[in-house]
Amino acid sequence: MNPPSALILAFLIGVFVGLRSLTPPAVTAWGAHAKWLKLPTPILSWLDTMPAAIIFSVLALAEIINDKLPRTPPRTALPGLVVRIMMGGFTGACLTAANGGAILGTVCGIAGALVGTFGGYQARTRLVKALGVPDYVIAVLEDLVAIAGSFWVVSRF
Repeated sequence: MNPPSALILAFLIGVFVGLRSLTPPAVTAWGAHAKWLKLPTPILSWLDTMPAAIIFSVLALAEIINDKLPRTPPRTALPGLVVRIMMGGFTGACLTAANGGAILGTVCGIAGALVGTFGGYQARTRLVKALGVPDYVIAVLEDLVAIAGSFWVVSRF
């Protein structure tokens, strides 16, 4: 894959991190485990192990459930925002590491995570209001977008 395409995909995976902070890392771990992604550095290569894929998947499922609870803080609150920035950078680096662009991939992943965090928050709150549906209905649609989008991005490698 050429570097500009990889950077666009790193940005997109970051956008999906902004929607669900742990789903894209879980999908990335499964993609690495399935050898869709080549993680050449020892710093990232642990992600292609079965334990990593399972742990990230369990955490992603817990996040998906927690997101539907009424007392869950908004994704734009500081703790959630920090996690999204970290996971956006991490997944962006994973996607671009094989092309030698882990630093640029990190930056693109962080930028995407910020866009996804704030844009996703605005889209979700506006859709709930405009459609007059309960928040969890839009939240489930958001889950599906994050899952399908992450698989689409990771499968491009």
